[in-house]
Amino acid sequence: MGEGLVRCRQRMENYTKSLAHLRTTVEKESLNEIEKAGLIQFFEVAFELSWKVMKDYLITEGYDVKSPREAIKTAFDYGLISDGAKWLEALEKRNLALEIYDEIILDELEKLITNTYYPLMLLLELKLKAQCGE
Repeated sequence: MGEGLVRCRQRMENYTKSLAHLRTTVEKESLNEIEKAGLIQFFEVAFELSWKVMKDYLITEGYDVKSPREAIKTAFDYGLISDGAKWLEALEKRNLALEIYDEIILDELEKLITNTYYPLMLLLELKLKAQCGE
């Protein structure tokens, strides 16, 4: 087994764990302020791992990707993800969440994470579990 595939499998394991943490907040009916902060933190971690596991897998396929934007675009071109625009939007929102703690923006982000980004991340998990051989 190649080093790239081993790295992909290890990252997948961490990605799966991060999605389980995110799931704990996504599945709650309503969140208090502390839980919202947790949701956003869990999203940031899971998103970071999502693009890195994309990158790891693409490297095993012979691609050379370094940045999150490049990993997302290449994963879309390769067919690993189906909604490249939503992934790029998630990247922008993740970056925004790191810089701004405006309540209106964070409330919007909570809805986007729960209804759009988390489902995208689950689809990636399913696809990569098959691809990385887990």
